[in-house]
Amino acid sequence: MADEDELEELKKKKMQELKEKQGSEEVQEEAKQQMEAQKKAMLRKVMTPDARERLGRVRMARPQLAEQIESQIIALAQRGGTEGKIDDETLKKLLKKLSGQKKEINIKRR
Repeated sequence: MADEDELEELKKKKMQELKEKQGSEEVQEEAKQQMEAQKKAMLRKVMTPDARERLGRVRMARPQLAEQIESQIIALAQRGGTEGKIDDETLKKLLKKLSGQKKEINIKRR
């Protein structure tokens, strides 16, 4: 009987730990979603529709580059470094500047 009581107590502790862990994960996920919504709202505010569309296409092809661009645009907007909205041409310049760091591969055939 003592073994059964110990086993039951262990089960209760384990269930409580799982509930606490799940609760903290939900809070983290909710905070992540809220941050993402704020980021999208900021980008919508400082970018033209054409530029947002281009950024979406870049995100599909190169997600890390899109994250870098978004971070730079948000930083510029927070510092007040943007005059008006960022248009497609300005976004192209930013993309060229960041993606210009590519490695070039040459294949020589003999």
